[in-house]
Amino acid sequence: MARHAGTSGLDLRLDRRRLLGLGVAAGAAPLLGACGGASTTGSDAEGAITFLSTQFTPVEERQRFEQILRDKVGGGAVAYNTVEPNIFSSTITSQVGAGRVEVSLAGGLHGDFAPHADKFENLDELAGKLADRGFPTDIAELGRLAGGATTYLPWMQASYVLAVNKRALQWLPSGADVQNLTYDQFLTWVGDARRANGNKPVLGLPCGPKGLYHRFFQGYLLPSFTGGQMTTFRNPDAVRAWQYMLELWAQTAPASTNYDNMQEPLQRGEVLIAWDHVARLVNAPADKPDDWVMAPAPRGPKGLGYMLVVAGLAIPKGAPEPDRARQVIEALTTPDVQLEVLRRNAFFPVVSATLPDDLPPAVALEAEAVRRQQDAGDAVVALPPVGLGAKDGEVSQIFKNCFKEICLDRRPVQQVLDRQAQQLNTILAETKVPCWRPDPVEAGQPCRVQ
Repeated sequence: MARHAGTSGLDLRLDRRRLLGLGVAAGAAPLLGACGGASTTGSDAEGAITFLSTQFTPVEERQRFEQILRDKVGGGAVAYNTVEPNIFSSTITSQVGAGRVEVSLAGGLHGDFAPHADKFENLDELAGKLADRGFPTDIAELGRLAGGATTYLPWMQASYVLAVNKRALQWLPSGADVQNLTYDQFLTWVGDARRANGNKPVLGLPCGPKGLYHRFFQGYLLPSFTGGQMTTFRNPDAVRAWQYMLELWAQTAPASTNYDNMQEPLQRGEVLIAWDHVARLVNAPADKPDDWVMAPAPRGPKGLGYMLVVAGLAIPKGAPEPDRARQVIEALTTPDVQLEVLRRNAFFPVVSATLPDDLPPAVALEAEAVRRQQDAGDAVVALPPVGLGAKDGEVSQIFKNCFKEICLDRRPVQQVLDRQAQQLNTILAETKVPCWRPDPVEAGQPCRVQ
């Protein structure tokens, strides 16, 4: 994922320059009622501990990870339960608050943990024990949420890239490099490709009910055009970004509103170019990797905006099997297991590890695209929203509403942004969280749309 290290493969650690100071302050979020939460009663296996996670929610991803748990994690069964972020938040809050904790291990994104630093065990001792794992300093620092204590340990990382069937390269604008595109070149490309393809769009986006298209706006479009995500939500640069999106949507396959992930329509040949999470693209080139290219997202006036997704592992206070949970964390952060997760689910290691020669070709293609994205001199790194807890889904919906109203309903851009900004500021005022990258991160200063 990082730059090449001799001939032995890719060093998958991220250096300090690439992370661009991602440290963020944990924000406070209102406690949820103790009645909320998920069923965390374990599994059929006797003595299984409960692992609650917001990651690997698609059925195939979950099943593959469960197989890794069975094959690679000794000492007893682990019941892996996937939930949405709001359920994760309410479950941890209600169980810890009531003193009746059923969850032994929690796995989630940085933003899933940030509002709940006081509900997890101090893992400083375990972090010291695992110092030889080689966690990048900046990623490890993200896990220090409660007064400098280690709230969670790094688990894995991911991002989003472009998948391109080589058939589409014939329509690239003259002089354009698929590995170094601007948003203007990208728009010209997909427009020319549509016209040359019998007026059939070749671009697809994951705009279905479970698609991650809101991450495109949060981590790619707005950072690239405005340099921010929240503070710049409705400024003139944001208006230009959404006007661009309106033009891009006109060149996008209308069936995109049905696509929850892009690897399936890519495999079927319904589209030739798509943007999505690496885990939701990896199957597209699996059968014929030589027919595919993976590329960084385009760059805009403010640089190459991209989203870095960091997941971690934590132990709730009062967990029924904390020692067993620590053993699972140790197992999941070994290079062997980290590389197995990369092979099967395309989430990248957070430990010192080198890509082996037997890595699936599709994953190697993604690794190179992610490396190029991170190595860009004008990279604008964005995090998923941090500290929103149960409000995370509402904030995501605001970005989805902007897409619907601007691109589908064709309402005036500024009016839509002004109205949605009011709702966004209401949520931010309630949660009182600091901003997160790429917006200025000021501890004690609540985030707000300007």
